[in-house]
Amino acid sequence: MATIGLDRLFYSKITEAADETETYGSPKPLAKAMKADLSIELAEATLYADDAAAEIVKEFKSGKLSLGVDDIGVAAAADLTGATTDDNGVMVSASENIGSPVAIGFRAMKPGGKYRYFWLYRVVFGIPATNLQTKGDSITFQTPTIEGTVMRRNKLDAQGKHPWKAEVTEGDSGVSAEVIQNWYQQVYEPQFAGDSEPEEVGNDG
Repeated sequence: MATIGLDRLFYSKITEAADETETYGSPKPLAKAMKADLSIELAEATLYADDAAAEIVKEFKSGKLSLGVDDIGVAAAADLTGATTDDNGVMVSASENIGSPVAIGFRAMKPGGKYRYFWLYRVVFGIPATNLQTKGDSITFQTPTIEGTVMRRNKLDAQGKHPWKAEVTEGDSGVSAEVIQNWYQQVYEPQFAGDSEPEEVGNDG
């Protein structure tokens, strides 16, 4: 699982149908990635019988994604946080702004030069944290951090489950070159034996 790099941070806007199932727009670059921390919270339950644990269930509940980036552009900030740009080109964040869910994709380099690729299917971000510091005797870069809540998607996959993450390592057995080449063309849709061809994603510009 060791990785030594992080790059190609993309996001995809989500359009929701009446039943809240997701359609993903064409992926767009978010920012230059510096750091990504993903922590997971599990829902756990233990059934005891005959004075012992008979059944133990651990299911994904939610996650926290913290992204350190070089900068967040106006368009990406609007898509992720709901901020608006006024008639003078000034980005305005209001207390009523609510971030829309997006899918997040990125990759991490492994020793040897291969990459591990990720899509998180549904993430809702808050307002980016900003760190400012006056210039002293040495130069210290101050960069924004944006944190989001990772959730399972509403749309079922072909096995009737709600995926929250897709992950693949370049060069692993059974991984086709086409999957890697197309990773950022659209949000990856899980495929299982007997599935039809992947559906086309929407393009909301």
